[in-house]
Amino acid sequence: MRRLQLTEAEQGELDTLVGRFLDAGHDWDPLGAAEAATAAAPGLPLRLREFLAEARTAESDITVVSGIPLDPALVATPTGWEAAAKSAAGRREEAALLLCGSAMGDAFGWESQQEGRIVHDICPAPGMESSLTSASSEKTLSLHTEDVFHPCRADYVALLCLRNPDGVGTTVASVEDLDLPAGVRGTLAEPRFRFFPDDSHSGPVPGREGGPAAYPEERVLFGPANAPYLRFDVDFMAGADAAAAEAVRATDALLRSSAGRVVLHPGDLVFIDNYKVVHGRDPFTPRYDGEDRWLKRVNLLRDVRRLYAQGRLRSRLVPA
Repeated sequence: MRRLQLTEAEQGELDTLVGRFLDAGHDWDPLGAAEAATAAAPGLPLRLREFLAEARTAESDITVVSGIPLDPALVATPTGWEAAAKSAAGRREEAALLLCGSAMGDAFGWESQQEGRIVHDICPAPGMESSLTSASSEKTLSLHTEDVFHPCRADYVALLCLRNPDGVGTTVASVEDLDLPAGVRGTLAEPRFRFFPDDSHSGPVPGREGGPAAYPEERVLFGPANAPYLRFDVDFMAGADAAAAEAVRATDALLRSSAGRVVLHPGDLVFIDNYKVVHGRDPFTPRYDGEDRWLKRVNLLRDVRRLYAQGRLRSRLVPA
């Protein structure tokens, strides 16, 4: 894990950059704001840019920046992402997240997720307490690769903490800490697994009744043999045969036993390498009093052309 604490001077530089970004009117058009953030990112404090460039080059599994300036008059935590979207809650923090995120990758979104928003709000919603989505609270979110089913899933998941009064932990486990038996590792490196969209995506699910054809069988471990990448989500994957199903169970147990916790405080920004780290969340009791845990999230690609090449349009939204 790499960490950087911004100085007061650096916080002032970033706050000024965010103000200029908002004054230029970039906040009203999410897709345009993502591209504008890339153009404006060289204005970030030099030490921050160097830190993030080093983390990207080294493929740091978890990278934390503390001291991101928040609006001193931050509004109450919305009761769900729909409420946040309607009220434009935390717009200044969204701009800060886009600007800092652009130093690590290109922001993108999903037509099937949060109505195509680029920056997502992560906050508990009434009636969703036990769901398998980020709107849940009382249910543990299992360790998972973000959007495990898709070839254009994020390289990094960036989370900016606005509130976390109860110190709710983000659980993390790295492929580098996964001590797998040789037989299980060999099975995971073979295309014997199917992956599916999680419940945060709207629309028909591949492989289910009424949905498109199931996705092809893929590998859990892939890439360089001496430094493999990982895709895993026990709730939204299946082994194609008995041995593969057992490998899923064994891997899930090992990941849970090796998991650590990252507790984010207001102003903390974490970049989770989505190819090396699976992440989840501890359960908590929602307050619904305006003081609940509230994060902003953005997905980042190291090269947005990987997304463009998948579709017919030059768009930062993955088509449904």
